[in-house]
Amino acid sequence: MSLQTLPKLATRESDVESESAPLLANANDHESETAFADTQTPVSKQDADSVEERVRFRDQHDETGSGSNHEVEGRVLIAEERRRAERELVRKLDHRLMPCLVVIFIMNYVSRSGITSARLKGLEHDLGLSDMQFDTVLAILYVSYCPAQIPSNMIINRVKRPSIYIGCCVVLWGLTSGSTSLTQGFSDIMWCRVLIGLPEAAFYPGAMYLLSRWYTRKELAFRSAILYFGSLISMAFSSLMAAAILANMENVMGIRAWRWLFIIEGAITVVVGISAMYILPDFPHNTRWLTPDERRLAQVRLAEDAGEADEDTAGDSAWQGVKDAITDPKVALFSIMMVTQLLGLSFVNFFPTITATLGYSTTVTLLIASPPWLVTSIACLFNAWHCDRTGERFFHIAIPWFGVMLGYIICIMTSNTAARYFSLYLMSLGYAGFALTLVWLSGAIPRPPAKRAAAIGLVNGFGNLGNAVGAYAWKAAWGPLYRPSMWIALISLIVTTILGLCIRTNLILANKKLDREQLENVKGAARERIEDAARLEGITFEEALERKKGFRYLY
Repeated sequence: MSLQTLPKLATRESDVESESAPLLANANDHESETAFADTQTPVSKQDADSVEERVRFRDQHDETGSGSNHEVEGRVLIAEERRRAERELVRKLDHRLMPCLVVIFIMNYVSRSGITSARLKGLEHDLGLSDMQFDTVLAILYVSYCPAQIPSNMIINRVKRPSIYIGCCVVLWGLTSGSTSLTQGFSDIMWCRVLIGLPEAAFYPGAMYLLSRWYTRKELAFRSAILYFGSLISMAFSSLMAAAILANMENVMGIRAWRWLFIIEGAITVVVGISAMYILPDFPHNTRWLTPDERRLAQVRLAEDAGEADEDTAGDSAWQGVKDAITDPKVALFSIMMVTQLLGLSFVNFFPTITATLGYSTTVTLLIASPPWLVTSIACLFNAWHCDRTGERFFHIAIPWFGVMLGYIICIMTSNTAARYFSLYLMSLGYAGFALTLVWLSGAIPRPPAKRAAAIGLVNGFGNLGNAVGAYAWKAAWGPLYRPSMWIALISLIVTTILGLCIRTNLILANKKLDREQLENVKGAARERIEDAARLEGITFEEALERKKGFRYLY
């Protein structure tokens, strides 16, 4: 059996379950088959209407008793083929999409954070920067980085080839990062930081949106964690890379080691960007390295996941998506929560500086800054895997925040070297929760894609203002213990937790509203089928209806 037999019966796994187990899934038939049509193009309502006629005929045929064991066996075979084909599709995406995004994310963080490592080897002195000017250099990145994310995600939802768009942005920020090696003063490096924020703005929200166009909600958390794993690994990798370059490249060809750091990192980024244009997928309906049947299946499974096609209608313009996102209270709550969360985690931009307060040499400082991020990388993957398995969101994000708060409390209360180094592990674990924030948002704003793209850009763009404010929260004058900085970050995470609880409550109430509407709309033959299934299984009508339940928010 080939994939060509899948389109007409691709969503009929529920039928197999309803034949081999109790009758419960039969009530789901019309919803699952009308979600998409037998075409290679994005699913439309007109196509779904024709599929509904086929479903009605089939149901009438089944009610006459003309069904047979042979038909059931055929459905089982088709369902098995569907599951096998879907596993192959997901495996192909995992092997091609995820490694490419991880490598890009590594270079994204390396190019952005290289300046904090370069500070340890004379950048501040060579360019004649004061402490306030250095903090401004860090913060100015977000002046362009934050607002550019919204139009960037509007663009990526409209372009036909997001692989080309993302790849070009990677090349541009690689060239800009390499240009930092040529700076001679405060104004030069300020321009470089402003310009690098524009192409970098395209990546993380764009990558999250691209993942949401390929993976279902139960797959998205772990894949997003794999993506963010690249960022966490890069925090360790960038320190090791910086340690090697800064220790061995001083005055090679008459160039300072910190300048070589930007030259090498920029060159690697350009190569990665060019490669990404050929490796990354586009959208499910037009990716060149998938077969037509695989493209169709990719669309089908997303339609099943949300109960409607993952495509914009004629009225879903980019600007309408922005308007819908701005007027959604959930987006506002997520945006404010992202600001306070990133302010609470703003230590990351000063991690080498905080580690240096332990009293070791530059090379040793950079080396011991790596292990906390390696531990966090593993914790991030496990946390996301468990998040997918359980479908729970809030506590998988909030529990790592509690670890960060404990780390701040330890640092505030003691100056013991071992205790403060242990607190760095706790603080870094906060990013195991942060990695799931946009995953939670994607599930809370599932459709239409234009609104979801705008919401991701708004939340991540506005949220990065927390990083901009955080650049001034870790003043050199407050070192070496940075207790005022940690109080600011601690209070920010407390506020973040409260906002997260508000979002969770909002989604719980939204699910209860969907439950009431579903109960009110179950009438006639559909209600009778559910009641019959409940009697056969010896359960209540409400319990039977729970099994038939369609889309619900994850909280």
